[in-house]
Amino acid sequence: MPWIALSLLVLGALAGFTNLETRRLESRFPPIGTFAEVDGVRLHYSVAGPENPNGPPIVLLHGASTSLLDFHASLLPPLAERYRVIAMDRPGHGYSERGQTEDAEWPDPAEQARLLHGLLRQLAVEQPILVGHSWAGAVVLAYLLAYPDQAAGGVLLAGGSHPWQGGVAWYNDLAGLPMAGALFAYTLPLTLGRLRLGDGLADAFAPNVPPPAYLERTGVELTLRPRTFLANAEDIRRLSPFLERQHAHYDAIRRPLLLITGDSDGVVPAWNHAERLIHQAPAAQLVTLPGVGHGLHHVATERIVALIDDFAQRGAR
Repeated sequence: MPWIALSLLVLGALAGFTNLETRRLESRFPPIGTFAEVDGVRLHYSVAGPENPNGPPIVLLHGASTSLLDFHASLLPPLAERYRVIAMDRPGHGYSERGQTEDAEWPDPAEQARLLHGLLRQLAVEQPILVGHSWAGAVVLAYLLAYPDQAAGGVLLAGGSHPWQGGVAWYNDLAGLPMAGALFAYTLPLTLGRLRLGDGLADAFAPNVPPPAYLERTGVELTLRPRTFLANAEDIRRLSPFLERQHAHYDAIRRPLLLITGDSDGVVPAWNHAERLIHQAPAAQLVTLPGVGHGLHHVATERIVALIDDFAQRGAR
């Protein structure tokens, strides 16, 4: 039938455009770090800072819908003036492989913490301060639970720690459907989805605004590549059920925790995450930034650097 042929033609054109735009994006935002293989998974990471730092190493883990470039455009440069700083693309994001196996269908926060641990052992990084934004807060907590004697402490920046009521955005659910999810990912995010990127950023940063040249500095569009889009959607879709299991064990965390959140964060609201975690983890401290939303490390960079610096120095002592 003519409409079937037309539909196939349109889908083919969209898929071809997506493939072309993926190559263009990777040319604009190439890997800026180094690659290491951990248990067969190729991970992309960067290292910055002095050879003889004045304090413990700091590990930066990005949240959903971004990559290590998010920290290169915010916290990494000022922290690297004093500390050895390692930033890693989480599995399936940026230029790190997803690392799915038959034994680990989804690299959940615990699996991502295990891969991070393997990377840090290769780099001979001992007793780091782990800093996780948003989704990666769950990875920091998983790391502290799995390796309680091998980290100096953790910092959660609007970190996800507890399950929530309700679902996720429709396109993340759609990405999880057999066949239809892949068809969607390989045709629409880099075309129509790109047009909504500005609105999505505005919602994420509200009530603040994204900093100038945010898209160009952070390479957020890399998240719209088909494989990265599917990985990101899976992470978002499956996080709450994972936290339903993990949050019951937070009373076992004995390492210091610094919880930094904005009082206007509508993405990972403090009342459901930081304010619940503070009552479970014995060594947790909560700092709330007034008038700040979810993009706190871009909006209040100097304040957060000062808080991490103080936390790291107290931990070193």
